[in-house]
Amino acid sequence: MSKSEQKVVQYLGEAHASEVGLVSVLRSQIAMTPRGSYRDDLEKHLGQTQDHARRIRERLGELEQGQNPVQVFVGFAETLVSQGFALSKTPFDLLRGSGGEEKVLKNAKDACATEALEIATYTSLERLATRVGDDQTAKLAASIRTDEEHMLERIMREIPKLTDAVVGADVMGKPSYDITKTGAADATRKAARQAKRSTSQTKARAKRTARQARKVPGAAQVEGQVKGAVASENDLAIARYDALTAEEIVSKLPELSQIELAKIDSYERKNDNRTTILGRITALRGQEPWPGYDELTVAEIEAVLGEGDEQRTKGVAAYERAHKNRAGVVSSAERETVNA
Repeated sequence: MSKSEQKVVQYLGEAHASEVGLVSVLRSQIAMTPRGSYRDDLEKHLGQTQDHARRIRERLGELEQGQNPVQVFVGFAETLVSQGFALSKTPFDLLRGSGGEEKVLKNAKDACATEALEIATYTSLERLATRVGDDQTAKLAASIRTDEEHMLERIMREIPKLTDAVVGADVMGKPSYDITKTGAADATRKAARQAKRSTSQTKARAKRTARQARKVPGAAQVEGQVKGAVASENDLAIARYDALTAEEIVSKLPELSQIELAKIDSYERKNDNRTTILGRITALRGQEPWPGYDELTVAEIEAVLGEGDEQRTKGVAAYERAHKNRAGVVSSAERETVNA
C-alpha cells in the first residue's frame, strides 16, 4: 500500500470512528426529545449516520487489502474510544439542565459542535483524496459532508424555538412536555447496552490484531500510546501509580516494555504531566532489538542470540541493560559476543 493510500485509510478510519460513536449519542438524544420537527430531524439523521458508517466501512474494505497491521489496530482503537465516549455520555445527557426543555437545548448545541467537526473531517478527507487522485473516496466524502451541512442548518433553525421552550418552562413556569413520558430512561439504557455490546465486539477484534501488529517495527509504541489515552490507573503496569511519587515511578520505569512505557507516557500527559517522569520515559523509549522482543521469555531470546548475529547481540545487550536487565539475557549476550 502506498503512502497516499495509507493516509486515506487513516482519515477514513477516523471518520468511521466518529460516525460509530455518534449513533449511540443520537439514540439517547432522540429518546429525550418530544415529538415534533426537531425529533424528526434527529431520527432522519440517525438513519443517515448509520448509512455513513456503512459506506465508509465498505470503502475501507476496498482499500485495506495488504494494509499495515499497525494502522488496523489504531483504527480499532479509535473506534473503541468513540464508542467509550458514547457509552459514558449517554446517561449523562439525562442529568444536565434544569428541565426537559433545557436538556434538549443543550443537546442541540452539542449537536451543532458535532456537525461542525464532522464537516471539517469530511472537508479534509475530500481534499486529501482529491490531491492523491482517489476520486471515489473524494466523492464519498463530499456526499457525506453535504448531509452534515444540511443537518447543521436544520439544527440552527431549531435553536430559537428550543430556547423559547426553555423560557416558557423555566421563566414562566409553563413546561411544554414531561421528559419522564418520552421513554428517555428506557431508551437511554437500551442505547447504553448497544454501545457496550458494540464496544465488546471491537475489543475482541483489536486483541486479535494487536499481536500481529506488534511484529511491525514501532507498533508496540503506537499501541501503548493509544491504550494510555483511555487508560485508568488500574490499567497501568505500575501498581498504585497515582499514590507514588515521581521518584518512585522513575525507579520502576526501566522494568517496563515499550508498550507499557508508551501507555504510561499517555496517561501521565493527560493527568499530572510531570517532566521528571516524561523525561525518563523519553530516554528509555526506543526500538526493541527486533519487533516483539519485549514479549519474549529469556529462553526465547537466548535461542535467537544463538544464531550468532553479532550486531543483533550487541543491540540486545545494550537494550536489556537499559531496561529489564535480566541476568540470563545479559549473560547470554556477553557470551555470544565473546564467541563471535
